[in-house]
Amino acid sequence: MDRKTVNVGIESKKEVPAEALAAARHKLGEHNGINMSIEASNTFTFKDSDAMNRAFLGEVGPKTGIYIYSRHLNPTILNLGRQIAAMEGTETAYCTASGMSAISSVFLQLCNTGGHVVAAKTLFGGSHALLTHFLPQKCNITTTFVDIVDLEEVDKAMIEGKTSVLYFESISNPTLIVANIPELSKIAHAKGVKVVVDNTFAPMILSPAKLGADVVVHSISKYISGEADIIAGAVCGPADIVDQMRDPHEGPLMLLGPTMNPKVAFEISGRIPHLSMRMKKHCKRAMKYVTKMKELDPNLDVLYPGLKEHPQHSLLNSMSNKDYGFGGVFCIDMKTEGRAYRLMDKLQNSTKFGFMGVSLGYYETLMTCSSRSTNSMMDNKEKESAGISPGLVRFSVGYVGTFEQKWSQFTKAYSEM
Repeated sequence: MDRKTVNVGIESKKEVPAEALAAARHKLGEHNGINMSIEASNTFTFKDSDAMNRAFLGEVGPKTGIYIYSRHLNPTILNLGRQIAAMEGTETAYCTASGMSAISSVFLQLCNTGGHVVAAKTLFGGSHALLTHFLPQKCNITTTFVDIVDLEEVDKAMIEGKTSVLYFESISNPTLIVANIPELSKIAHAKGVKVVVDNTFAPMILSPAKLGADVVVHSISKYISGEADIIAGAVCGPADIVDQMRDPHEGPLMLLGPTMNPKVAFEISGRIPHLSMRMKKHCKRAMKYVTKMKELDPNLDVLYPGLKEHPQHSLLNSMSNKDYGFGGVFCIDMKTEGRAYRLMDKLQNSTKFGFMGVSLGYYETLMTCSSRSTNSMMDNKEKESAGISPGLVRFSVGYVGTFEQKWSQFTKAYSEM
């Protein structure tokens, strides 16, 4: 097969994520460089005026080597999209300027004014605010929030002929509820509803499209980037949805302009080859921490899908890709906001265990009190319903330093509480 035309479409669904990614990256740069080229142009020329006219009519395009404008499509960003699609096992993917731009564009594509969404009540605060405030007020798109574990409740909430989207996170932020993607997809599809899954917490670990989801979204800023220095997102799915989203006349990805910088796309592409190794390190260390924490204090309320007492432990084990573990995020409930803050202060400023920060997927451990940070836009009743207590501390586990060193830093801080 020609190294420059490797197909990373539907066939990649048969491969494990790391194998599919390896195939997707097997594309030479413009001058046979082993890394892909950066196309930094914002506009492109045409061989003649007829080609320009045909491009705007949609008769020719990237498949024939013709591009119009980088807000629409750019070769470097398109190449990154192929890699993300291979990772998720989807036909195609489009990379955006942020995770929230990817999520909002999907809703604006799949829902019309007066439309309806069913969504998990435990979501990243920005997604919750989008569904609770922005979409109803600006677009007349309403949402019913449900307990995503209660399949009967999910089924009843969907209104046949009106509900367009069932939306949830594969592993919820911050409560780490694991969604039963195959069963939820069956329920939604029986009513003609599209399933959209945010897989930010579980790249490589879970492949929602293989489990039945229609569209998978990512905040690339997190694990896929891995260095806490880039803001980016992705929409992964079938070509008939993604191509409509970037339609020059109607597509939200074209008209709203959530465009990724090609230089950012190049940076991310160089990090994808070691994503598999990084995810395994995050997951392995998280498992070691929570195991030791349960030994340190049996009364400590620890949330982590890798623990056998977690209600979806077996479910995640049955859905996950082999050897990837149970995720790189765990939570401990310190019960009160004051105790949560005191612990984080000691862990950052006294023992140097990690940093207080609201993101995740970094090689250093990041920690945040979700109630007052990433989910602060939810009111107290919404937080209580979602299971987000005032003292819930979310840890995004890093992998630098030895485990013994980091564990001693944690135990010293915890003993001073």
